[in-house]
Amino acid sequence: MKIAQVTPLYEAVPPKLYGGTERVVAHLTDALVDLGHDVTLFASADAETRARLIPVRDQAIRLDPAPLKSDLAAHMSMLTEVLKRADDFDVIHFHTDMIHFPFFSRCADKTVTTLHGRLDMKDIAGVYERWPGFGLVSISDDQRRPLPLANWKATVHHGMPGDLYRFAPKPAGYLAFLGRISPEKRPDRAIDIAAKLNRPLKMAAKIDAADKVYWETVIKPMVDANPLVEFVGEIGDHQKSAFLGGAEALLFPIDWPEPFGLVMIEAMACGTPVIAWDCGSVREVVDDGVTGFIVRSQAEAADAVARAARLDRRAVRARFEERFSSVAMARRYVDIYERMPLKADLIEAA
Repeated sequence: MKIAQVTPLYEAVPPKLYGGTERVVAHLTDALVDLGHDVTLFASADAETRARLIPVRDQAIRLDPAPLKSDLAAHMSMLTEVLKRADDFDVIHFHTDMIHFPFFSRCADKTVTTLHGRLDMKDIAGVYERWPGFGLVSISDDQRRPLPLANWKATVHHGMPGDLYRFAPKPAGYLAFLGRISPEKRPDRAIDIAAKLNRPLKMAAKIDAADKVYWETVIKPMVDANPLVEFVGEIGDHQKSAFLGGAEALLFPIDWPEPFGLVMIEAMACGTPVIAWDCGSVREVVDDGVTGFIVRSQAEAADAVARAARLDRRAVRARFEERFSSVAMARRYVDIYERMPLKADLIEAA
């Protein structure tokens, strides 16, 4: 099949440091190529891909040093390039939320849109009511709850290449927090748990401009006050095997409806158990008692740390390979593509 993948332009594909959606697009695109499909990726020029790349910006937006830039203009320019080539593809797979809807109404039936973010914000429901012809894919069943009547085609959990991170049979004696410093990610809970247990905690996290005050007034003082807490900062894929593999457990203390939580399966790929709050997608990702523990309080989380040390790290890795490989993800998307209007005839003709 001839498939276009259309990514957001905020991060490179895959991201150099922090980033979720563009990382998933990278894994999916390469896996589709490996399965024998003709794939074109619309992305910034710093993308690394096995697909055909159509660069639509010189570099990803977030790490671009230019002082003034317009993310809206960049995405509109990209969508224009996709639209010019729309007839070249059997399927156009968007990862850009809803911004493409007005552009592609005439060919909505040949599109798939994966929604990567939360859907409980004001105004969002009206968009999906106005453009019901676009088939949607959720990244967890829980993500759908605010929009139960939208045009959902399937849920596809994220996946990643099995060889991207190394399995670590023995941890190095610390707890880990990986992600973003923000109130909904609750890094304060991670620090409190480590302090209660008197255990080392390493924190590898991005600090957005919007969260700078939260970092400076809430989290940094907590880090500075505890000599067992080490703030590492942002890290990239090449650093995650050591960081996650060395951890006895990943703390995922979220306080919001997380649509998926890619860091959970990154930890599992290293054999590291996950201790996660019972929010959002967590019950769909963590196999309680196998790949980690699902908790509802800091007391439960602290108790789970000792139990996590007794889990079989090889079983954690095996469950990752079974459920969350990039090939498994790509095959699920191919199933969706094949169910689209006219696609079955195209496949038979091929």
